[in-house]
Amino acid sequence: MKRILCFGDSLTWGYDPDRRIRLPEDSRWPQVMKQALGGDHTVIEEGQNGRTIASDDPAEGEKNGLRYIGPCLESHAPLDYVVIMLGSNDCKRKFAYSAMDIAGEMQIMLEKVQSYNRFRCQDRFKVVLMSPPHIAPSIRDSWLGDSFGYENACRVSQELAGWYKQLADMYGCLFLDAAQIVTASDSDGCHLDAENQRKLGRAVAELIRNSEGG
Repeated sequence: MKRILCFGDSLTWGYDPDRRIRLPEDSRWPQVMKQALGGDHTVIEEGQNGRTIASDDPAEGEKNGLRYIGPCLESHAPLDYVVIMLGSNDCKRKFAYSAMDIAGEMQIMLEKVQSYNRFRCQDRFKVVLMSPPHIAPSIRDSWLGDSFGYENACRVSQELAGWYKQLADMYGCLFLDAAQIVTASDSDGCHLDAENQRKLGRAVAELIRNSEGG
């Protein structure tokens, strides 16, 4: 039985941009991926709304992914794959980060994950690094518009894939650019509707299946 940890934010949790609740299991990408891969795979959903890569967010509480990733890896071991998709919340106006800043945070996270993998797990698991979908212009008129600041958030999100691909190559990760597969809903310019969640789940399943030689 292969064990896959999906570590991310509201895009992994399955936030419904229309109803603002959690999508059902059959419309969340980790569960769609599980169904596509078959019964010999167990999927662990570790999505948290508002999660950042490594930044504290006093306005929203305990959202720092770097602080939680270590305990998360330990509590869910043994693992065969760790899928990481973070960076959207780091585009918020309050952080004022460039794409290079966000990539720098992700580099620190990958160093922590791969060090744990090498020295505690004998390189047992593979890491899948995903760059998130682009933040869409429609965010300007949504309830998230003020938080993200619109123009800069859209631009930074579009620049992340290039940086993440470099990191994936540096740290020996599988890589997937989610923006090449899915688009954010016009409802809020950030989250994925059920159709796009399912598309992403099938794409991640294909990536993992190919890495297994299937």
